[in-house]
Amino acid sequence: MVVFDALERQIVAALQLDPRCPWRKMAAVLGEAERTVARRGSQLLESGAVAVVGIRPRPSVVLVEMRCMPGTVRAAVHALAQRSDTTFVYTTTGTGDCVAEILTEPARMAEVLSDELPATLGLRDSTSYPVLRYFRTIRGWRPEILTADKAEALRSNVAQDSGALVPRQDLSRQDNELVDALCADGRMSFEALGRRVGVSEATARRRSEWLLTNNQVHLRAIVEPASFGLGVEALLWIRASPQHVEQVGKSLAELPTVRYAAAIAGNYQIMADVTVEDMAALYRFITTSAWAQNASGVDVSILLDARKRGGRVMRSPS
Repeated sequence: MVVFDALERQIVAALQLDPRCPWRKMAAVLGEAERTVARRGSQLLESGAVAVVGIRPRPSVVLVEMRCMPGTVRAAVHALAQRSDTTFVYTTTGTGDCVAEILTEPARMAEVLSDELPATLGLRDSTSYPVLRYFRTIRGWRPEILTADKAEALRSNVAQDSGALVPRQDLSRQDNELVDALCADGRMSFEALGRRVGVSEATARRRSEWLLTNNQVHLRAIVEPASFGLGVEALLWIRASPQHVEQVGKSLAELPTVRYAAAIAGNYQIMADVTVEDMAALYRFITTSAWAQNASGVDVSILLDARKRGGRVMRSPS
């Protein structure tokens, strides 16, 4: 696992704030030479240590916790990761062997849950938790790397998470092709986007900015938390009374350790993905944080392997 040095951490943090940030602007804000920032940033992207990719939002989202037959977990996780509708696929400890998030259309939800997922190799049974709203998605995760003034200078004007699931919107063929291109490479130049879609650079810029501003594609910088020195990642399955769900969720979303938090339907009210330095830090996070005062119970699953993050299939574990 690559562990970022001080400058690399700042570059990745800048990309989390603005995935398309020009190297020149980034260098000026960070107070570094443009050539150095461009070289180090390009190396991070080319090596795969960080990737800027897009997600096409859908109006229906469900978390699926799966239990597998002995010896079949990796095969099941691989199959889930290959699905185009999964955003993340994790192998975990606890009552489930793996957890995945699926984005789809409302009309397809029954088919996905009743027909497609049960056919997954090695699956024994599963539990589904429809997402009701987001408190934070991965694109909102901000480790405390940059000072407040630098973060503000780098922050993108693109619309951030509203919490609501995005309704489906019919797009033109060219817009759909632009979304597909940005999903594959969120830093593709407007000139390259125009060539790929068959429009002018100016049109590619105008339409891409519209798609980003109107939440038709979400860009995020994908990175392993361990590269920031955060060696423990856990999924918290939180129970809370109805009047406390919003307060707990918003409290979680304010913490830099929380990568993801969503209100869900089912036996739990919130699922949160948290990253900390070690097990002792996780214990403190669960037992002493302010949000825990309004939680009636928490089940903890430790993440063993991330096969897919942000729609990007990760390297197989060695």
